[in-house]
Amino acid sequence: MALPILMIVLGLIVLVWSADLFVDGAAALAKHWGMPTLLIGMLVVGFGTSSPELTVSALSAWEGNPGIALGNAYGSNITNIALILGLAAVIKPIEVHSKIIKKELPILFCVTLFVFLQIYDGQLTRLDAVSELLVFTGVMIWMAHTGKNQQIDTLEIEMTQELEDLPTSHSQALLWVISGLALLVISSQVLVSGAVKIAHGLGVSDVIIGLTIVAVGTSLPELASAVAAARKGEDDLALGNIIGSNLFNTLAVVGLAGIIHPMQIPTEIVWRDWPVMAVLTASLFFFGSSKTGLGSIKRREGAGLLIMYLSYTVYLIRTIMSA
Repeated sequence: MALPILMIVLGLIVLVWSADLFVDGAAALAKHWGMPTLLIGMLVVGFGTSSPELTVSALSAWEGNPGIALGNAYGSNITNIALILGLAAVIKPIEVHSKIIKKELPILFCVTLFVFLQIYDGQLTRLDAVSELLVFTGVMIWMAHTGKNQQIDTLEIEMTQELEDLPTSHSQALLWVISGLALLVISSQVLVSGAVKIAHGLGVSDVIIGLTIVAVGTSLPELASAVAAARKGEDDLALGNIIGSNLFNTLAVVGLAGIIHPMQIPTEIVWRDWPVMAVLTASLFFFGSSKTGLGSIKRREGAGLLIMYLSYTVYLIRTIMSA
């Protein structure tokens, strides 16, 4: 068991570092190519922080372990809202100023309801997977259109400040993208192999390992960026990254994994994990909305999210212990 644990630890360390390298390089390239700052924040950074989930889930599906792929995607969504935003809000209450983010929140909730229609029958077919990718494409087109036609938004202001620290050389940015992508694939391979060995060693399902160890590990880039943004007072950037990541996980990550390997959906995913994800997404929608126009996640609400995450995780750990 020592070797699989070492594989997971090393895989996660390299995965987090390479994801950061890849996202920074991609954002710098987008800036060099003249992409509007707001679009970089909405698409490149928002979706790019989910590159670990994408590579891990795609490799898991390719190697015949779709349970890890599905558990990783949905588990990361739960981790992003309950653990990461909860922790960020406890550190500093998050206020929602961006009009774009307020438009994205109901879309994320509708997407969460949409995926239930895909999985409630206990299977994710290639047709289901294609539909998820088509919906994701539509969301991307809408976000790009909104970003181009939106007047100055607080999300754009915060993203402009972040872009100042990126590499200024085009060749350096390209090197970061290529290196980050290569290391993402290698570290994901090591992580998945270790996770599968631990699942078999403990006698638990791949889904449980995907929901816990793998989901938390692949969400570390979101954790680092959200906490850093919250401490800087960049509230909209912190929340925007989480929304973008969850949209990407729900549609693109699961959709790609489903095309590679159509999968049977365990009953627990449908009636245990999806409801948790749906409730957390709904709470995020209500936190971000307000009659006064200024939504917020206060410290007490952040603490509530953390309690939900700890309760859910303890339940999953008990499932592992009783296996």
